Amino acid sequence: MRRPVALRLQAALGTLALAAAAGVMLTMPGAASAAAGGATGYATQNGGTTGGAGGQTVRATTGTAIHEALCGRASSSTPITIEVEGTINHGNTSKVSGDSCNTAADKIELKQVSNITIVGVGNGAVFDQLGIHIRESSNIVIQNVTVRNVKKSGSPTSNGGDAIGMESDVRNVWVDHTTLEASGGESEGYDGLFDMKDNTQYVTLSYSTLRNSGRGGLIGSSESDRSNGYVTFHHNLYENIDSRAPLLRGGIAHMYNNHYKSLNESGINSRAGAKAKVDNNYFEDSKDVLGTFYTDQAGTWQVSGNIYDNVTWSEPGEDNNPAGPDPQSNTTVSIPYSFTLDDASCVPSVVSATAGADKGLKVSDGSCTPQSPDPTDPDPTDPDPTDPTDPDPTDPPSGTNLSLGAGSDGSSKASGTSYGNVRDGDLGTYWSPAGTTGSISVKWSSATTVAKVNIREAAGSEGTVGSYRVVDHDTGAVLASGSGAGVIGFSPVSLEKITFEITGASGTPRIAEFETYAG
Repeated sequence: MRRPVALRLQAALGTLALAAAAGVMLTMPGAASAAAGGATGYATQNGGTTGGAGGQTVRATTGTAIHEALCGRASSSTPITIEVEGTINHGNTSKVSGDSCNTAADKIELKQVSNITIVGVGNGAVFDQLGIHIRESSNIVIQNVTVRNVKKSGSPTSNGGDAIGMESDVRNVWVDHTTLEASGGESEGYDGLFDMKDNTQYVTLSYSTLRNSGRGGLIGSSESDRSNGYVTFHHNLYENIDSRAPLLRGGIAHMYNNHYKSLNESGINSRAGAKAKVDNNYFEDSKDVLGTFYTDQAGTWQVSGNIYDNVTWSEPGEDNNPAGPDPQSNTTVSIPYSFTLDDASCVPSVVSATAGADKGLKVSDGSCTPQSPDPTDPDPTDPDPTDPTDPDPTDPPSGTNLSLGAGSDGSSKASGTSYGNVRDGDLGTYWSPAGTTGSISVKWSSATTVAKVNIREAAGSEGTVGSYRVVDHDTGAVLASGSGAGVIGFSPVSLEKITFEITGASGTPRIAEFETYAG
């Protein structure tokens, strides 16, 4: 068995002795800039996660300035994007009071608030020995930051030892492109890197690095704390972690396209009736990467497409039920959102290029190729103009529009619009997402064959739709991708629900009709 984390580190990461200058908070002109890209996974459900989109944008270089930004809002739900640059630590983080905030001096406190984005900019944002605490809050985005060496014992302490901790009625949190790291385990004063408990739901952790810790994170603080769940982990790197990658007590979690490297004692620990869907991950140089461990209260899992590279498995016991050496599914998990799987064989390279802070917010395109999230940038992975999946306005569809009489739903809609407007045959009505991106679906009560769609924008908004994906909602498969509305063809597929995802736009799209055809 490998030695504990702290003994295997080549050198202690240490703490920075930089004295940060006083925080500067700049009000940025014009509309607020939201975090790059858009939420994925379970954070897209329950109304979606947009953070501070649509609100004011400010700049902060100290923890006190972050708290001042929270407390300076008109209300606790006024949207705000806080751009952070520099090192945030105990020396520059003070409690600030106000009607729109509830802060504390020893942590970045997001308590009883909503509609907030914290995003690292410029030369980077490092939360040094200072955790981020989310409590009784909703619609939170944390992106492109590093949180390191947060302790629950020793000195200084912060946030119960969690790098990012969520508890008490938390909803809709998207944590993306972060680096969460410690310098050892509990005996060295550290706890979890990413913890959720006491009724925390609809959370996504994406494109992040978690390393050098005894505990990766948990969902549920005890076997009886089963009110948490609906959590997605994708394209993350777990490296040099002893256990809890994550620990799941009750609830549902979806892990896909993660790279697990040097899990020293156990990995995904599904307990107390939990369900884990584990797709196309790469497990390497690790032990007991999936199962129920340290309890007789079993959880379950559904596995598909994973690679186990130099993984060892312990023998089953009273409190030990490893899924291997030949992991098989013992439950089924229905996933309500669309997702695209990279092949597990390329996960190490894709995750290496995308996961963590200060990686340019690169993401995977679903075919093992990292790319910029900026929808205005040319995408070399877009289909060739001659590809039949591209919209071709000179090739109108023929036959019956299958959307007429079907059902529809989608992501959050703009006020005054309706999902049903895209299938009513009336070009004078339309659906708009709540922002510049979103998704709209057409659905049937039984399997229907579709080979072509026609996306028709409302008068006056032609050309607004930028990048898109057409997704088989039943399986998550991407049927087509490209840019611009119009006719989109693909190989015939039988499905009950088809989704048009707008991933980039020049304004707020207005979709008058989402027509579907068999040929």
